Amino acid sequence: MSTFKAPKGTYDLIPPESAKYLAVREAISAPLRNSGYGYIETPGFENVELFARGVGESTDIVTKEMYAFETKGGDRLALRPEGTASVLRAALEANLHKAGNLPVKLWYSGSYYRYERPQKGRYRHFSQVGAEAIGAEDPALDAELIILADQAYRSLGLRNFRILLNSLGDKECRPVYRAALQEFLRGLDLDEETLRRAEINPLRVLDDKRDDVQKQLTGAPLLRDYLCDACKAYHEEVRDLITAAGVTFEDDPKLVRGLDYYTRTTFEFVHDGLGSQSAVGGGGRYDGLSEMIGGPALPSVGWALGVDRTVLALEAEGVELEIPASTSVFAVPLGEEARRVLFGVVTELRKLGVPADFSYGAKGLKGAMKNANRSGARYTVVAGERDLAEGVVQLKDMESGEQAAVGVGEIVAELRSRLS
Repeated sequence: MSTFKAPKGTYDLIPPESAKYLAVREAISAPLRNSGYGYIETPGFENVELFARGVGESTDIVTKEMYAFETKGGDRLALRPEGTASVLRAALEANLHKAGNLPVKLWYSGSYYRYERPQKGRYRHFSQVGAEAIGAEDPALDAELIILADQAYRSLGLRNFRILLNSLGDKECRPVYRAALQEFLRGLDLDEETLRRAEINPLRVLDDKRDDVQKQLTGAPLLRDYLCDACKAYHEEVRDLITAAGVTFEDDPKLVRGLDYYTRTTFEFVHDGLGSQSAVGGGGRYDGLSEMIGGPALPSVGWALGVDRTVLALEAEGVELEIPASTSVFAVPLGEEARRVLFGVVTELRKLGVPADFSYGAKGLKGAMKNANRSGARYTVVAGERDLAEGVVQLKDMESGEQAAVGVGEIVAELRSRLS
């Protein structure tokens, strides 16, 4: 055994389990690729200030969970704890918003890092697929992203998830609500740190998961009662568009999410089979984030869905993904001449797009056939000196057990025909 192990709160993806994660990433990104979203990839670390400004100075992510460090050159950097700020920074730096085709629609997939207490469904290194639509204020865009996420989950076979929906208002109506909420919170029996947070961003207190805090929040003013007419109309259109698309959701007036940059539409995907870590994804509109990080006014909306938690949700529902076999043909050579001939056959099959593997190393027939069985291949091609002297190889159907001699020159065409 190695003397090293994966760091606490992290995990390795290893075959065959890793195939589930690839399938989930593919399923989540497929609706995005069909809807005009282009792929973007950003560095795994950014300037600390990008997240401090964008995510929020008072959030747990920035104050407690961010992996921050100083480089030898004196730069203050952080491993990215979320994707939106990085993607928006990259879009602004590349002037994508000046290309004249707004919104800029982007999707991404990658690893993110937060120093949290490790538990099932909450890791210090985790994987997400996300989408951002930058530069347009349109209820149809908010609805589109919610519908695409719903479509992705249903394409995987998930059924027992719920969509929670709320509006956080805008710069016109939220200050009035903020003042009312702060007045309410000042009258509660809260610890010093929570009271300090209430003064910086009182909405964050609503997101506090502690039971003793939640009990005291009964009767707290609700943002929906403070929405201005414009925000009410915007939210109603989002609701109408989602409903018309056949997507069901639940109104949750206490939903605020854990990031400071959200405005108006906010939503979360939850799965009740995951215990306390029930959120499998979420997002919302962030109309002021571009200005927070030094860019122009660019109203935007986006979401991120957790790959890890989606896999756990699938397991909770007992959903088995149909993962295609990584190998369709396995070649077993017996002797040096057979190795040369069958290696050529495998190479030709791979060029034609047929997944094929080869028995490497000096294994006997018994050991090689065990490898063929483990590979999951539908067909095994076996050849020895006698076969090649007769100009044939043996083709075995691993499901039926039937075996037949096929000419060396015809084996590639025969396999393509059977697998098509």
